[in-house]
Amino acid sequence: MNIKSYNIKQLENLCKDIRSEILRVVSKNGGHLSSTLGATEIIVAMHKVFDSQKDPFIFDVSHQAYAHKLLTDRWEEFDTLRQFDGMCGYTKPSESKHDYFVAGHSSTSISLGVGAAKAIALKGEQDLRIPICLIGDGSMTAGMVYEALNEVGDRKYPMVIILNDNEMSISKPIGAISRMLSSAMAGNFYQRFKRHTENFVDNFGEGAHYLAKKLEESLKLITPGIMFEEMGIDYIGPIDGHNLESLIEILQKAKGLKKPVIVHVQTIKGKGYDMAEGQEEKWHGVGPFDLRNGHASKKSSAKSATQIYTEALMHLAKNNEKIVGATAAMPSGTGLSELMETYPTRFWDVAIAEQHAVTSMSALAKEGFKPFCTIYSTFLQRGYDQVIHDTCLMDLPVVFALDRAGIVGEDGETHQGAFDISFLRAIPNMTLFAPRDEKSFHQAMAFAAQYQHPCSLRYPRGAFTATDLPESTHFELAKSQLLRSSGSDILFVGYGNGVGRAYETSKYLDQEVSILDLRFVKPLDEEILHELSKKHKKWFVFSDSAKMGGVGSAILEFLAKEKILNVQVVSFEYEDAFITHGNTKLVEKSLGLLPEQLAEKIASKRN
Repeated sequence: MNIKSYNIKQLENLCKDIRSEILRVVSKNGGHLSSTLGATEIIVAMHKVFDSQKDPFIFDVSHQAYAHKLLTDRWEEFDTLRQFDGMCGYTKPSESKHDYFVAGHSSTSISLGVGAAKAIALKGEQDLRIPICLIGDGSMTAGMVYEALNEVGDRKYPMVIILNDNEMSISKPIGAISRMLSSAMAGNFYQRFKRHTENFVDNFGEGAHYLAKKLEESLKLITPGIMFEEMGIDYIGPIDGHNLESLIEILQKAKGLKKPVIVHVQTIKGKGYDMAEGQEEKWHGVGPFDLRNGHASKKSSAKSATQIYTEALMHLAKNNEKIVGATAAMPSGTGLSELMETYPTRFWDVAIAEQHAVTSMSALAKEGFKPFCTIYSTFLQRGYDQVIHDTCLMDLPVVFALDRAGIVGEDGETHQGAFDISFLRAIPNMTLFAPRDEKSFHQAMAFAAQYQHPCSLRYPRGAFTATDLPESTHFELAKSQLLRSSGSDILFVGYGNGVGRAYETSKYLDQEVSILDLRFVKPLDEEILHELSKKHKKWFVFSDSAKMGGVGSAILEFLAKEKILNVQVVSFEYEDAFITHGNTKLVEKSLGLLPEQLAEKIASKRN
């Protein structure tokens, strides 16, 4: 959609149409809502001033980029948002040439912008292209942002950084004065003044430098951008993020500066949908809902693993004041909200700072506390060095509670919890275990609370696969539980939520098989594995995790070490590929992981 020739009235009407379409589709499919509604005018202004076919449009995080998708020839396809075989909920270059980079994790945009600016300079394209980064204020809580700002401020690469401040976390605009100052600071007079000041300082020495510096600081003191200016980056704002005319004017001036500039824009989350306006977390990411009243269209009656985690941790925290915890900007998603409200001095949301969460909890463990570091599986990847260097090297008793392990559905490739077993199993001093259902979850948490070494337990998004499993016994280090013993030569080895899938698969077979709940993938229960290898020669592994370095790999390593050569192992873990987005059942079907599909594979291997 080419909007270069649109006047302000046409652009304002376009914003209304975009919001209506976002609301219609998200209410039907689910998705991210409040931040993308709030960013609509910013994105329209970006497309008016810049060219997304040549200028890198970099979103942080790209769940606020729905308007960008609609403006780049995907209006007809938008109905398929987050659906299997449909449009991704994040920017995706394979989906459109207008999408510069995949962006499902936060705080990457300015680093990407710096890299793009370097490439543009090396190609000699400074007069043709300029990177534009749209970053939310939440993303500004991660340290990677400041690493990038530190370099761009030093090297002065031309780029425009739009700071979408939608929670008033930095400052409030001061009405007409603020708008006047913002426009003036982007204008020719202020920029000429700065250049002349620099020349004056160069020519007239230290005394002039002092006076000029004081004068410039006196101007900057009435704006909130002192920090950015001190880093060597021009600052404009704050400006009204829903005033299209002002946005377009400022972005045009920022584009013409030919240096790094931050445009601080304030927006209202949920703009255009009364029930979502100003709501910080409730309307951030939603399932399908009724547009008329905001009520969720459907609710599962099954208790989610996250709810079970909350109940178990609440019970433990009530009885042990040494138990503490942290999450990285996901208190409701990880079930930590209730603990933060009940025990505000012991549980913290540290913002989008997984590295900080891990290291700070490690220090608490050093001081004799029992930290539960509660993070999505996909986000612990961001704190991997800290897990190794600050937790495991010191052998500190931090518990890593990994929510959303396995397939997470509509969020797709950037959020699938596939890799935690593979990357944690390699670390010395780390213990890995997983519950299979509600009762075993409480038992696993009780074990974790008293364990005096680093450990990690993982659990799925939503409910566990099966709830009619045999009674769980207490967790003991490196002890699994044999749930069913049969005369068959087939053994199903389940880990975590994979135990339920193993059980469901067994219902499709014409013979009874033995089923083992492995419980611990590190260390393994070598004693029972030895015993079972004498009776069962065909082992099938069920786990919601990557095959490479996963549960099957751990078992094969054990068999090789013990020179047990007569056991055939088949792993039903994820193959070496990123997993697409969509309804979890449809994604699992595409991977051949539904119980009936697995039963067919097992039957074919028996023949």
